[in-house]
Amino acid sequence: MAKADFYETLGVSKTADEKELKSAFRKLAMKWHPDKNPGDHGAEKKFKEINEAYEFLKDPQKRAAYDRFGHAAFEQGGPGGPGQGAGFGGAGGFSDIFEDIFGEMMGGRRRGGGQSQGRERGEDLRYNMEISLEEAYSGKVAQIRVPSSITCDVCTGSGAKPGTKPSTCATCHGSGRVRATQGFFSIERTCPNGQGRVTEERSLQVNIPEGIEDGTRIRLQGEGEAGLRGGPSGDLYIFMSVRPHSFYKRDGADLYCIVTIPMVTATLGGKFEISTLDSTKSRVTVPEGTPTGKQFRLKGKGMPVLRSHQTGDLYVQIVVETPQKLTKRQRELLEEFQKISSKENNPESTGFFAKMKDFFDTLSD
Repeated sequence: MAKADFYETLGVSKTADEKELKSAFRKLAMKWHPDKNPGDHGAEKKFKEINEAYEFLKDPQKRAAYDRFGHAAFEQGGPGGPGQGAGFGGAGGFSDIFEDIFGEMMGGRRRGGGQSQGRERGEDLRYNMEISLEEAYSGKVAQIRVPSSITCDVCTGSGAKPGTKPSTCATCHGSGRVRATQGFFSIERTCPNGQGRVTEERSLQVNIPEGIEDGTRIRLQGEGEAGLRGGPSGDLYIFMSVRPHSFYKRDGADLYCIVTIPMVTATLGGKFEISTLDSTKSRVTVPEGTPTGKQFRLKGKGMPVLRSHQTGDLYVQIVVETPQKLTKRQRELLEEFQKISSKENNPESTGFFAKMKDFFDTLSD
């Protein structure tokens, strides 16, 4: 059976450049990879054909020979023929092809690009901190302990013993990366040898500004993981969480609370005090006839605006409490009050029932 044309296998023209070849191979390799088609022998065969076609066409010399002589160029032990790495084994296997195309996605190094010095930036760290609303109001200086990798004091990040010079690593050969091949894929990771850092728990001081909000992120530059082999350190990100308060609710810089007052106070008027977050007491004057839901504004008694001289307001919402467990005398007094009450004493309820009566009278017409 005649062997399929390499260009047809990849679905490209004979004038396709390197970029087009890679793009076509990437799409087909992802589509026909055995891991995506378990148990499908046809897909496995197709995948091998795609791999072989790309292996030859990506090499300028092999491609030139193929363009001139076709498959005959690689038969009878020709260059790149059987035993020359066209399949999955040897230096020309799929692991190398995968590295050529996806190496940058896995943090790899391309062959022929020269060895890296192995210096890498340290990882960023995340620390979750929870504070109270009072602490968010006034700000604070917090001490935290963070387990992380720091530059080794002995080798000062070089990975070499004192009095010696760094030598080429026998594991990664100085590239700072090692490659592990599994099946058809080759994945690179940081070389574990001679990283030039040690693990230690550090104590850090964090300044929490006044007015900080839930979800705010504080960045401490250079306080993350130490870099590999003397590379720069990463950053530490502190994610702030403000605990819900038992009395106040926050909306930006404004605070809200609900205060329940006796019916008599709401009816006759009066005053009450509440404690605010600035550690003072504020007095609220209740006018005569205050209904449930009435809201009072205390200017400047809210939260500080972050990195500003402004301050939000405090809004106090009133709930009128209905008397419970009345004595006989209290009931008599209320019944007497009801008898002598007029529509003017209960304007809202009187108006509501009047509107309801009009509504049903309209339906009956």
